[in-house]
Amino acid sequence: MNPSILIIEDDPDGARSVKEAAADAGFDVTLATTGRDGLERFRERATDVVLTDLVLPDIDGIEVLVRVQRLDREIPVIVMTAYGSVDSSVKAMRTGAYDYITKPLDLDDLQAKLRRASETSRLRRQVDRLSASVRDRFATTAMVAESPAMQQVLHHIEALADTTATVLVEGESGTGKELVARALHVDSRRAVGPFVAVNCGAFAESLLESELFGHEKGAFTGAMAQHKGAFERADSGTLFLDEIGDAPPTVQVKLLRAIEEREILRIGGQQPFKVDVRLISATNKDLPELAATGRFREDLLYRINVVTISLPPLRQRREDLRPLAERFIAKAIEEHRRPITRVDPAVYERLLAYDWPGNIRQLRNVVESAVLFTPGDTLTAGTLNIPPGASGRQTPGDDLYVPENLTLAEIEKRVLELSLLRCQGNRTLTAEKLGLSRRTIQRKIKEHALPY
Repeated sequence: MNPSILIIEDDPDGARSVKEAAADAGFDVTLATTGRDGLERFRERATDVVLTDLVLPDIDGIEVLVRVQRLDREIPVIVMTAYGSVDSSVKAMRTGAYDYITKPLDLDDLQAKLRRASETSRLRRQVDRLSASVRDRFATTAMVAESPAMQQVLHHIEALADTTATVLVEGESGTGKELVARALHVDSRRAVGPFVAVNCGAFAESLLESELFGHEKGAFTGAMAQHKGAFERADSGTLFLDEIGDAPPTVQVKLLRAIEEREILRIGGQQPFKVDVRLISATNKDLPELAATGRFREDLLYRINVVTISLPPLRQRREDLRPLAERFIAKAIEEHRRPITRVDPAVYERLLAYDWPGNIRQLRNVVESAVLFTPGDTLTAGTLNIPPGASGRQTPGDDLYVPENLTLAEIEKRVLELSLLRCQGNRTLTAEKLGLSRRTIQRKIKEHALPY
């Protein structure tokens, strides 16, 4: 599809010349002879680029520029000015013009500027679509919150999102602490900046320090190039430190300095530099207790715990369980292209009867597994891999639930399919997880005609 352009030019010869140049450059052209007519055409059909003369019979090109920006700030506007007037060109650029071109026109230069403006317009729209997609996924409006407990959490997020407050998110594993952090980010004015997440429990001490603060080339064995740390990558945005209670003491000291001074020093670096980062931390541990026993710095706790959001476990927000399950079921059906069209009501009854010690993460995994193991078009309670009863405590034998009416070969196929899915199709890793040789995995994939 060709890019589109609106040309506003009252001189017939000039309009014809510019229209032909734009058409030769691959644009679909809409022509207007007055500023008001051009704006009306823009309202009817937004274009990728606007090219307007500065002098028009009704309103001037600067006014056209201002009004187009009110309608859509992402549309590049190029202003044509006569005689190379410096004053008018400067005024156009200060008002927000993408570019200007002087008369008499250099048509090659004009075509080059139109192509650049069109590419800018395309990239801006792509960024807008991606930003809208992120907002749809992570804003508070995308969170399931039927329960009073979660309604209170949403209230806290909305009150804190557009502030610079340092936030600590508390909650059991799997309750969605990172989702809260992302909502605080995308609902804030920092949403245009990066969101960087680091799990402090996933790195060895030396690696965590490098991941957070970066290192210079040659700072240690294996440091072959400069590495920007998470603080630096999150500049102008939000840094989310998950499981901050697992940060070792040496890293805690550097974190405290980074928060207090708003500056960092790369490993092996000589000069600290400022960073503009909003910090959100999360923990499933009792940090005051860790501080009392000397395993977490008390002064760091005060710094990260300016405001606390406490996430309730799933067992304390049962009103949210069914809508969460419905969302996970629909997503799993779509992602894995399963032919399921009906959910047996007993599915929700069984989900509600369980305490979910692994919280939302466990619910999502159980639902996805059930969708994968459903042989027909109806999701039944028999495919839910959870122990019977209302408690999350398991007794010997309860940790394995075999769906009914499946042959051993069908069970083998579905276990292999799920394992490959979890390992992102990596056959070697799948073989390791299942305790089989890679050759056996390859043979089984071929035997069951799996798309891996």
